[in-house]
Amino acid sequence: MNHRALRPWLLLRAIPGVGDGTLLKLVHAFGTPDAVFMATQAALEEIGCRPPLVEAIRRGPTPDAIRELDQELDQLQRRKVMVLTYLDTQYPAPLKTIPDPPPLLYVQGSLLDTDRHAVAIVGTRKVSAAGRIFAEELARELARMGFTIVSGLARGVDAAAHRGALAGKGRTLAVMGCGLDRTYPVDHRQLRETIEQHGAVLSELPLGAAPHSYHFPRRNRIISGLSLGVVVTEAAIESGSLITARLAGEQGREVFAVPGFMKAESSRGPNSLIKDGARLVESAQDILDELLPQLDATFRERLGAGAGAEVKPALQLGTEEMLVYDALSVLPQSVDEVIRRSGLPAAQVAAILLSLELKNHIRQLPGNEYVRLTAGRH
Repeated sequence: MNHRALRPWLLLRAIPGVGDGTLLKLVHAFGTPDAVFMATQAALEEIGCRPPLVEAIRRGPTPDAIRELDQELDQLQRRKVMVLTYLDTQYPAPLKTIPDPPPLLYVQGSLLDTDRHAVAIVGTRKVSAAGRIFAEELARELARMGFTIVSGLARGVDAAAHRGALAGKGRTLAVMGCGLDRTYPVDHRQLRETIEQHGAVLSELPLGAAPHSYHFPRRNRIISGLSLGVVVTEAAIESGSLITARLAGEQGREVFAVPGFMKAESSRGPNSLIKDGARLVESAQDILDELLPQLDATFRERLGAGAGAEVKPALQLGTEEMLVYDALSVLPQSVDEVIRRSGLPAAQVAAILLSLELKNHIRQLPGNEYVRLTAGRH
């Protein structure tokens, strides 16, 4: 939206008592923000506005508020930030289906129609090495299938999801809990710039808004709202990721969870979701199988999955290689454990582990442990 058309939205939002819900209610009732300012007292009262709000609307924003929003318009132009209103044709259609869509969406980068085929991947900031690898591999595989990956640019799982999507040559969207003139965390500035080139960074908050803790639960409804489904990898039982999962369920989105060791704090969140009915995820194929009925024919034809056929090629491994591969899982395994489970000599296991790592089927972690990557055995 051009800044001249945006100004009435900002003027209406600047009025005391006009929050996001009221702003949308007024625009729905009268068609445009300009029409709201032209509405009569009787018309405003008829849609449920109380006398103080009616008076505030008819009086308009204060001179100080007008100066501030004009400064914001200048900053938006200078920083090349696009602002989409709820009525814009470019506004993401999935967001319009949630109970409380943001009336204004600040965007840097690009939003495409294909982004409606999106999957959110979220989880703890204090992710384990294995959890980070799994999140990255999952995002990479989904991106290769054609899904846009949505997350929140935070440390840990979020960053792994974005990086996995980029590694898969796909698109990714990062939803911020602050104004777009800030990067939070600041050490993700380079990642953010890369995301803008291969997707978009979004926020419902105006420029200058700080990353306060109370912004993030609201931010999470946008992450889930943009997506067909939400995947929770590692997360504590009180994690904000579970808020995102709950919001996804309320919005009619699919909820997925990656199981983990029952006594690990970071596994309690996803394990609890699975007990409550979330779809258990071991690979990208599990997500595809669940979402396939929601995908349009063009996407399915491009994917080549037909009615749910596997999309990954079979692993081309020898007998001993498969014994070692099958001895591993997405949870870290020590070399001694792999030797025990495979039944092969230690020297042979060491050589095969190196070979599998070079083929990108497994990855070594600190402490001389190994995990299997998400490509499954078909």
